[in-house]
This record gives sequence, structure tokens and C-alpha cells, in this order.
Amino acid sequence: MRDFSFKNATDIRFGKDHIDAELHDAVAQFGNNVLFIYGGHSIQKSGLYDRVKGLLNDLNVVELGGVEPNPKISSVRDGQKLAQDNNVDVILAVGGGSVIDAAKVISSAKFYNGDAWDLVVNANGADSYKLDEVPIVDILTLSATGTEMNHNAVISNPEINEKIGTRVPETPAISFLDPELTETVPARQTAAGSIDIMSHLTEQYFDRDDANDVSKGMIEGLMRTVIKWAPVAIKNPSNYDARANLMWSSTMALNGIVSVANVTGWTVHPLEHELSAYYDITHGIGLGILTPRWMKQVIEDETTLPLFARLARIVWHLTGDDDLTLAKQAIQKTYEWNASLGAEMTLPEVGISDDSKFDVMAKAGVEEGQLETAGYIKLTPADVVAIYQDSMTPEMF
Repeated sequence: MRDFSFKNATDIRFGKDHIDAELHDAVAQFGNNVLFIYGGHSIQKSGLYDRVKGLLNDLNVVELGGVEPNPKISSVRDGQKLAQDNNVDVILAVGGGSVIDAAKVISSAKFYNGDAWDLVVNANGADSYKLDEVPIVDILTLSATGTEMNHNAVISNPEINEKIGTRVPETPAISFLDPELTETVPARQTAAGSIDIMSHLTEQYFDRDDANDVSKGMIEGLMRTVIKWAPVAIKNPSNYDARANLMWSSTMALNGIVSVANVTGWTVHPLEHELSAYYDITHGIGLGILTPRWMKQVIEDETTLPLFARLARIVWHLTGDDDLTLAKQAIQKTYEWNASLGAEMTLPEVGISDDSKFDVMAKAGVEEGQLETAGYIKLTPADVVAIYQDSMTPEMF
């Protein structure tokens, strides 16, 4: 096992009874000028918008609404201007991963005089680690990305067909995780979020440090949790235990704890970022389509078979002596579980009906993810095109 350092300073407030009692002071401790960021109309329909505004009625609140899924740089730019014009002391982000990701970049952009996109791509000398940050308090409404307890943000720039992952210096200061707030999430979004969680775990599980059993054991437990509870949440949206297990699994999957001492980088996320950049599809659905096809692509390397067989036995409870057979069965189970949640499982089902952009997407995905050098299995652009092509039809083996 490799050396590592680990620190995560986010204060988690998990459960039903924290928001009303604690939100005001959690925000006000940082100052009176608040930038309230949220997405569409869902928090208004649920009553959460009025609830938050009532709790903060003695503070100076300016709003940035309409942050879209696959958050756009236009929202970040708008937030940057609001933060600067109103001398914002604290950001309150209420929503899912897109809202919180946008808030993270805005938190540094307040102190940057150039284009906020520079902070995403580290252009023109921009470096968020050299800037101050506005503290972030968030209320999570969707179990998916784990952004509520990590340094990551992913921002899209539709003008140039780019979707880029970046990192910010600090994790959110305080995250309120109330599983009841996710009970109104539609079934398809619950499915996409659950698949996103599984993808985060899968990306970290397939790693070249064969001796890191602590991390792999935690990942296996989290995988089994998501596999068990996601169908329950879809069938019975108000099942608190299902929502709670998914929410905490989402946070634990990507707060850094299960990836300490990992050796290799991620593969499927850079490939999906290209799909979202060009076609603006739902991130979790895209991951669900690509992940089994990537697995299929890399099992022919004999060095991967023992870990695939471990996944089959410990996570999917499959039995058998032949590792290759078990590997294929585990991949098929992954595909079938994704499909059982009601998720689309081919690219044509999400509106990608031709391969005209596959070459350019594959080249960009390999470059973004450094897949020819850093992936679990090295991939060339031609390999990625093959994964995209394989995703056009439902057949697996």
C-alpha cells in the first residue's frame, strides 16, 4: 500500500432535524451577505425555497436560480458578477451536484477579475489555489455526485463543446444532508444518481494497487448498499431508509476516503464528459451506458481478471472457478442492474444516433483523462471509438 495524506474538513449535518434548527447560524457565522444558488423550479414546488428564505429573512440574500444539469459556465459567470457586486460573504447552494459544482467555482471567481472559465481550465495564469474563497454551505437534494464533501467541480462550456473537471482548494464548509428532501426526486433522476454513485465506486475499485484491501473492502460494501437500496427508492420513493442509504453512500463514494493510496486514474468519466459536452445528456445515464462497455473492453487483459472475479464473487454473489466466465457475468449483472432501474442503455436511446463525432470525442476524452498513460488499462482513441460503437446496440456478449 502506498503512502497517503487525507483530510476532509466538511461539517456534515445528516438527517431530518438539522435544517430548521441550524441553517441560519450555519450561514450567518460567515457574514450577512448571502448568495443563494439553486436550480430549477423543484425547490419551489417542494416548499424548500420558501423554507430557506424564511430561515434567512434577516440576512441580505441575492439569488442565482436556474443552474442547469451539466452546469454551464454562463451560470458561473452570472454568479461571479453577483458575488462581486454584492460583496458576498457566503454562498448557500441548494440542489444537487450541478448547483454545488457551480457554487464551488463561483466561490473563487469572486476574487478573480478575468473570465471564470479560466479557473476551470487553469488558463491565463488563473489558479483558484492562489485566490481567496467564499465559504459554501449547501443543502443537498439529490444523491449522486458526492460534491457535498469533496474538492471536485465539473463545468460545461457549450460554446466550445467542452465539459471539464476541476478542483477547488476547500470542500464545502457545511453540508446539510436530509434524505427526506430526495423523496420527491423522479424515478429517472434517482436511477441516474444511483448509477453515478456506482460509477464513482467502480472507477476507484479498478486500481493497480492490488494490496489496498481496506479501500476495496469499503467500496464493495458501498456497492452492495447501492445495489440493494436503489430499486427500493425507485419503487417506494418515500422509503426513508432507502433514501438515507443512497445519500450517505453518495457522499462516502467520493469524499476521498475510499481512494487513498490508489494508483491509477479514472477512465469512464472522461469518456462520458465528451458525450455530455456534445449532446448534453444526463451524466449518470451516460455513465451507465459506457461502464459495461468499458468493462467488456478491458477484461481480455489477463491482469484484470482476478479483480473482476473478486467483484463478481463479493459484490454480485456469483460463484464459479473460471475467472473469465465470472468477469463476463459480473459485467452482464452490471448492465442488467442499470437497466432494471429504468435507465436507457444505448446511445440511440439518448438521442445519439450516428457516429459522426466519435473520433473527435475519443481524442478529447483520451487527452482529458490521460488514458494512454494513467488509466487502469491504457486506451487509445481507437479503443474509445470502439467503446462508443459498442454502446450503439444493446448486445453485450
